Amino acid sequence: MDWKPDRNAKKAIYKQLAEYIENGIAHGTFPPDKPLPSERSLAKELNVNRSTVVAAYDELESNGLIQRNRGSGTTISKDIWGITKKRIPSWNRYIEAGSFLPNLPVTQRIRKEAVEHKLINLASGELSEDLFPVGSLRQITSSRSFIGSLGYDHPQGNAILRETITEHVKQFRRIETDPSSILVTSGAQQALHLVVQCLLKPGDAVALEDPSYNFNLPIFKSAGIKPYYLSVDKDGINPGELVDLHKKHRIKMIFLNPSFQNPTGTLISEGKRKAILDISSEHGIPVVEDDPYSLTSFTGEEVTALKSMDAHGNVLYISSLSKIVASGLRIGWIIGPKPVIERLSDAKQQIDFGHASFTQWIANDFLESGSFHLHIKRLVKELEKRRDQIVTSLNFYLKDQVEFAIPHGGIHLWCKLKKDFNETQLLEESIKKGVIYVPGSTMGSQKSFVRFTFAREDTESIHEGIKRFAEALNSL
Repeated sequence: MDWKPDRNAKKAIYKQLAEYIENGIAHGTFPPDKPLPSERSLAKELNVNRSTVVAAYDELESNGLIQRNRGSGTTISKDIWGITKKRIPSWNRYIEAGSFLPNLPVTQRIRKEAVEHKLINLASGELSEDLFPVGSLRQITSSRSFIGSLGYDHPQGNAILRETITEHVKQFRRIETDPSSILVTSGAQQALHLVVQCLLKPGDAVALEDPSYNFNLPIFKSAGIKPYYLSVDKDGINPGELVDLHKKHRIKMIFLNPSFQNPTGTLISEGKRKAILDISSEHGIPVVEDDPYSLTSFTGEEVTALKSMDAHGNVLYISSLSKIVASGLRIGWIIGPKPVIERLSDAKQQIDFGHASFTQWIANDFLESGSFHLHIKRLVKELEKRRDQIVTSLNFYLKDQVEFAIPHGGIHLWCKLKKDFNETQLLEESIKKGVIYVPGSTMGSQKSFVRFTFAREDTESIHEGIKRFAEALNSL
């Protein structure tokens, strides 16, 4: 056999071997009247473990290409060309060939563990159910009549809801806009996806915070966008670093989470916000402001949105109800220049023909009601208690082993571990002890960090979760 595996390739050797044999079957390299090499002889010839050959043959057998016959070896399936049965597609190849990249394996693992097992969840970035305004939402659905259309709604979202969002962002974010400049989306994640897919092209350079929200990162890679990173300090990014990046790479767009950033919890200072907008205006670079947390300030001080300071229309503003009301409503929005909103709206129509009428109705009535303001006051109070608990628990169980800045809003705490540790081993040991969190490497380039989220669990569970994490860390 002339073929040899590429040991430097990202694709596993068993998959390379299975693909080679499959192509050989199609091209006649492996004739149907002769057995394939035995597992042992092929492993010796290729200088690989026998288990590698076994895995390759397993995949070929599952796809209906070969048969294993005790006593007579491995042969090409007689039914391969569909004489007596249909050939099974090589689904693994399709999965690997898709242009939309999957989340990192560790991210998938965290999500799976959080869903399937009863772990203390310090990883999920959503509110616990006791923080949802269940009573108010139940009242809306049970005592008020649905007056919306059951057909397709306006491409940009329900007109009444967009009017309400206009008033909402004026009152709570000091943003002046109008309904024609708003697109209702399925949460902030869809809004971000639409921006990347519609306004950027493969090879474009963008500036992102380091660290950044881990579920956003595959979106850029799938679109072929080149991300360049801005380090985040105690009060956000350094605008001077942004200028340097633009000189080197011609940045096409800036993506920021300026208020209680995920994962660091930092708040970009007002001076830096002005500098960022000046840079945007000077170089004509649009800024995408992702703002899920600005209403959760624990100090009571109003947080100034970048968009509220935007005099020239350079900022695309994204927000949602996912982090402050209920993630299951799937109501988000993007505010920007009308031509941009129309372009994004056209793309959204291609994906889902517009947003669901029922959830738009519920969101509209809740935003219009006095219950929204009361809910936010209660939410901030409860989140502050949980923030205080996680700080107390970290200081109690880990003392001098950790460093962190105390966030003054949001739902995340970015924690640096002072001792060296194996990130994979620590995560596995923590899962065994019944607690889950987000390893720092999934969110950026910084080493020795973890992200704890304190919105998902009550104070008692947070304390127990940090205790279990400390036990896992010290066991290493």
